[in-house]
Amino acid sequence: MPAKKRAKTARFGIVGYGGAFNMGRGHAGWIRAVPGLEVTAVCDPDESRLPVARDELGEIETYTSIDDMLKKAPIDNVVIITPHNTHCPLALKALRAGKGVILEKPFCLNIKEATSMIEAARENGVMLTVFHNRRFDGDFMALKEAVDSGVIGEVFQVEQCFGGYGHPGTWWRADKAISGGAFFDWGAHFIDWLLQIVPGPMVSVTGAFHKRVWLDVTNEDHCEAFVRFKSGCVADVQCSSIAMHNKPKWRVLGTKGAIVDAGDHFTLYSKVDGYRVEGKIPYKKSTWEKYYENIGDHLLRGKPLNVLPEQARRVIAIMDLAEKSSKSGKAEPVPYEE
Repeated sequence: MPAKKRAKTARFGIVGYGGAFNMGRGHAGWIRAVPGLEVTAVCDPDESRLPVARDELGEIETYTSIDDMLKKAPIDNVVIITPHNTHCPLALKALRAGKGVILEKPFCLNIKEATSMIEAARENGVMLTVFHNRRFDGDFMALKEAVDSGVIGEVFQVEQCFGGYGHPGTWWRADKAISGGAFFDWGAHFIDWLLQIVPGPMVSVTGAFHKRVWLDVTNEDHCEAFVRFKSGCVADVQCSSIAMHNKPKWRVLGTKGAIVDAGDHFTLYSKVDGYRVEGKIPYKKSTWEKYYENIGDHLLRGKPLNVLPEQARRVIAIMDLAEKSSKSGKAEPVPYEE
């Protein structure tokens, strides 16, 4: 049989056009910057957001119901920009309607949800991915390039820390039932970064969660995940709103040196001819636009996705299992690893 002819364009519907961070407009701009990608519809249950979308995006169809959009709109794919607990149910509707799906991070709230979406995408032969645009942050790209060069040898320990001391706010992002917990915001990016630095199979996750200070909200005050890899490498990821003193964002130890984040660059520690030396690794320029360039290459030219749904499930697994471990007091094995 002849090969299936690829479409010359890919049409997108955006689900969620809230004004808090204007991410609907942001995604639309990144999509439209790629030749062959189009935004043809927007869906938001808040009717007041639809005139805003039409004003900003021009001739598009607008809907207040995703069911109506999936039935009527001229779309091939959807971008879901909604609260975390809605990601899986909305994605499943789109996937089962034969639409490709891009989810804002986090992918979903647990391993079970991730697996259900992966299976639905396979069954319907459509794209499923997550907006891990921060793989293209300048600081992370500089770090990954240095690690991949072998300048610090084999990585055996990674430490990551983010947050500080302060009330997390009262928006839905501080509501565990909606957000999934404190880890599920910035933690999704940090853990995705970790799994790019140490890509090998994981063995187990041990977690420690604290709820001690901000009792008027339901997200945790402090979360920690300790990840063991099959290679023997270990990683410690900390997220806190009660850390009066923080550690560096990154501390990566290798058999020949170390890399530590200094806030506006990385410091490289190594040895030359027996002498300890320090060097500076400058941050690179961020290139978020490359995320959608890859989407265009995948949909229109059949190139591989940069962010696979199975990779996104590994990120969710660490956060999911860290909480389970905090409750069980035991290291939790990681499923779906090679």
